[in-house]
Amino acid sequence: MVRVPKLTRADVAQAARNPLQYIAERWTPTPRTVRRAVMSTIVMAVVIVVTGGAVRLTGSGLGCPTWPKCTDDSLTTTGEMGLHGVIEFGNRMLTYVLCAAVGWAIIAVRSGEPRRRSLTRLGWAQFWVVMGNAVLGGVVVLVGLNPYTVAAHFLLSTALLTLAVLMWNRLGEGDAAPKPLVGAAVAQLTWILVGAAGLLVAVGTVVTGSGRHAGDSSDVHRIPLDWKLISQLHADLAWVVVALTIALWFVLKAVDAPAGPRRRAGELFLVLLAQGVVGYVQYFLDTPELLVGLHMLGSCLVWIAVLRVLLSLRERPSAGAAAPAPVAMPQPEHAPAG
Repeated sequence: MVRVPKLTRADVAQAARNPLQYIAERWTPTPRTVRRAVMSTIVMAVVIVVTGGAVRLTGSGLGCPTWPKCTDDSLTTTGEMGLHGVIEFGNRMLTYVLCAAVGWAIIAVRSGEPRRRSLTRLGWAQFWVVMGNAVLGGVVVLVGLNPYTVAAHFLLSTALLTLAVLMWNRLGEGDAAPKPLVGAAVAQLTWILVGAAGLLVAVGTVVTGSGRHAGDSSDVHRIPLDWKLISQLHADLAWVVVALTIALWFVLKAVDAPAGPRRRAGELFLVLLAQGVVGYVQYFLDTPELLVGLHMLGSCLVWIAVLRVLLSLRERPSAGAAAPAPVAMPQPEHAPAG
């Protein structure tokens, strides 16, 4: 039988003043536990995007017509609201799961050894983005799924995903100043690729805001643009990103860059290829809901792959890592006195 230690008044007071420090003094997670905690934030950041898309694609965006309650009289969905209410309220509940994942990551990196403030700051940045997006999600409902607020909601989710990927990458690095692995010209080409990919994601939200999946069966305001024209612009930008990715791979090979960046560029090309296939198929099939949902998942995977390319161009050794000690040369033995 495991004995549960009794908490003294001093313990309770310390836990109330600084709960993270209280936990850190009594629990040191293994590196594997920390990695799982940080990875859970990436997984949940993707899940919340896909399930948010499911809310829109099933016409359940106003399944709970108000916020923060589901109705004026009920905090949760009611039987009269049907499946749409269940779907929308279920997505709201996933926000708490996302908060739990971010909280677990913050506690894990705060309690890990050695303590790394850079990781803790990234965890708290995610927390505040989640809080801000939760409020913005409520605004989306209150303004009747205005497409501009829906686009901002998605872009803020992308910002959360960016922070989660950065946190995962920093977990495998030290805290010293980053050391570039490629020249300035290659880094500039990569930043152009990142900018083009960011613009691709942003234009994708305009396609969503002007397309036929408004998020509810009622008359929802749409962005007053030609959907087919914006879709063509989105496809053109996708080809620009593909061309930049191919160019980057060849440049990395030409300058004999380390294998890591070349491998990341190749992975990005494959993800873009799969995303392009889904995008064209959904366009010619008049955007069926399932393929649109897969395309949203692909958008997250493309952005993750782009970030991995960017982050692979430098290394960050441990700040406390000392230079290798010189190998001691064997000393000749003294000849015995004759």
